[in-house]
Amino acid sequence: MPITSLDNAPIRILVVDDHTLFRRGLTALLARDPGLMVVGDAADAGQALRKAQELQPDVILLDNHLPGVNGVDALPSLLEAAPDACILMLTVSEDENDLAAALRGGASGYLLKTMEGDALTAAVHRAFQGDSIIAPEMMGKLIAAYKNTNVKPEPATPAFSPSPTAKASTPTELAMASLSPRELDILRGIARGASNKEIARDHGIVEATVKIHVQHVLRKLGVSSRVHAAVMATEQGLL
Repeated sequence: MPITSLDNAPIRILVVDDHTLFRRGLTALLARDPGLMVVGDAADAGQALRKAQELQPDVILLDNHLPGVNGVDALPSLLEAAPDACILMLTVSEDENDLAAALRGGASGYLLKTMEGDALTAAVHRAFQGDSIIAPEMMGKLIAAYKNTNVKPEPATPAFSPSPTAKASTPTELAMASLSPRELDILRGIARGASNKEIARDHGIVEATVKIHVQHVLRKLGVSSRVHAAVMATEQGLL
């Protein structure tokens, strides 16, 4: 059974891509899943912003290569216009810089247009449930991008410690140090790309408890998506 929103209504989607035929084809593909409903589409960032404000979608599928303002550059405005929406980049770009920029900008995931239709609909459901979604082909580049841009002077030394007596010098280290041992376990699961169900199974707790822990972790880290939290965990050597 497809997972829908809390009131059992379909997950509402805004499709943003500059190719009309692709938007139509994607809309038709998503319509095959009764748990999904495309409520609007846009051909550029300006149209996307207006539609996001008007429609307040649950999920935005966003291409990066748009006329005028790129999708990555439009992320902050879209998140401000539709703060409850999760944004999935859906693009042909396999460039690690585009990937890193999207995740820093607040995207909830990064998908490639070469993926299968069933995998895409499953990704939308997972993103709506709060999971981080990265195309398998991009995982290696994700790690490489953040290793290359966040080189530590002493890589063998942990950048933070959860101990209350540990000294933390940066905002990220302070945020990490504020996490409880259980929250650190949850964050490790997020960083591995595990779903809430998988994390619950690994730690012998119920999925609802995991969801609460995830909310606490995101709030303490000051981030809005699981992907951003996973990136921070990777940067700090938590895995």
